Amino acid sequence: MEDEKQHRIEIEGEDSGEGLREDEEETPGDEEPETDTGEEAEEGPNYEEQVKELDDKYVRLYAEFENYRKRVAKEKEELASYVREEMIYELLTSLDHLDIALKHANEDETSSGIRQGVEMTLRELSRTLEKFGLKPIEALGKPFDPEFHHAVSQVESDEADENTVIEELRKGY
Repeated sequence: MEDEKQHRIEIEGEDSGEGLREDEEETPGDEEPETDTGEEAEEGPNYEEQVKELDDKYVRLYAEFENYRKRVAKEKEELASYVREEMIYELLTSLDHLDIALKHANEDETSSGIRQGVEMTLRELSRTLEKFGLKPIEALGKPFDPEFHHAVSQVESDEADENTVIEELRKGY
């Protein structure tokens, strides 16, 4: 059984106080750790590569997030523009009706108050819609342009040049 025991004998001059007496048994946890010889560093984790890899992932994730943020902002603006466009389109009918009401209003004193109210409402609605980018197309006296004007009829006139708009049935915007 003594052959199985490991003994450590103190050598004179090298007594560090860590040595075991001859009769003490050395346990497996009492061994001193071995120092790196350089081989283990090559086999172990390479921290520089890990840092580069994580940095690359971070940069890519950040770029992806910025692209997402820009895309969402653009989609939000497009949606707001679409909603605004639909709302303005629906209000054009009311604007046209107010304009027609002014054209057909009598000039007598009994309807002057109503006429003024319609004029104020039309003026205020027009200002509000102009804030959102809706502007009337000036057509009277201008040359006919099929990109902006819709012809309803063609009339010969000595007062205007050929292909000139002489009457506006509904305003264009």
